[in-house]
Amino acid sequence: MPERKPRQDAVRNRKAVLAAADDLFARSGSPEDLTMADIAAAAGVGKGTLFRAFGDRAGLLRALYEARLEPVRQAVEAGPPPLGPDAPPHQRVPALLDAVLCFKLDNRRLALALEEGGSGSPYQAEHYTLWHDLLRSVLEQVPGLTDSDFLAHALLAATRADLVEHLAGRERLPRDTMRAQLANLTTRVLGSGPLPTAATGN
Repeated sequence: MPERKPRQDAVRNRKAVLAAADDLFARSGSPEDLTMADIAAAAGVGKGTLFRAFGDRAGLLRALYEARLEPVRQAVEAGPPPLGPDAPPHQRVPALLDAVLCFKLDNRRLALALEEGGSGSPYQAEHYTLWHDLLRSVLEQVPGLTDSDFLAHALLAATRADLVEHLAGRERLPRDTMRAQLANLTTRVLGSGPLPTAATGN
C-alpha cells in the first residue's frame, strides 16, 4: 500500500508533463528553444521530476513522439490493408510512406525537434531505424527489386522532418500535393509507372 501513492503520482506527473510538452511544441515557433525548465513550469512539476521520468530532453521528446505515434504503429502492426501486414508490397510501401509523411505533417514541430536532436541528423533517431527496417523488409518482397536497404533510405529521405518543414512552411506546398508527389515517386521506384492524374488529390 505505501508504494501505491508514488506510483500514482508518477503516472499523474508523466501525463501532465506530456500534455504540457505537447501543447508547448504545438504552439512554439522555435521548438529547439524549449527547455526542460519551460516544460516543468508548464506542467506544474519540478525540473527534477522530468529528469527522473525521462532522463533528458531527448528522452522526453521520444516519449511524446511515441505517444502520438502509437495509433499509427498499431495500424502498421495489426491493421487492415493497405497499411497493415497483409497488404501486398506494391500497396503497402506507398501506404507506409504516406503514413510517415502525414504523421510528420501533423507533428511538424515535434518531429523537427526530435530529428535535430541527433546532431542535426534524423538517422540517429530511434524511430528512423524502426521505419527503415520495416520499409526495407517490405521492399524485399517486391519481385525483381534490388538494393532494398538503399531504397528504404532514399524513400524515407523524402519524409525528413526538415524537408517537410521547408515544403509545408516556406514553400507552402499543399498537403495533398506533397502526398501525391511522394506517391508518384514511390510507384516509379517500384516500377509501376506514375499514378493516374485523377488519383493525385487523394
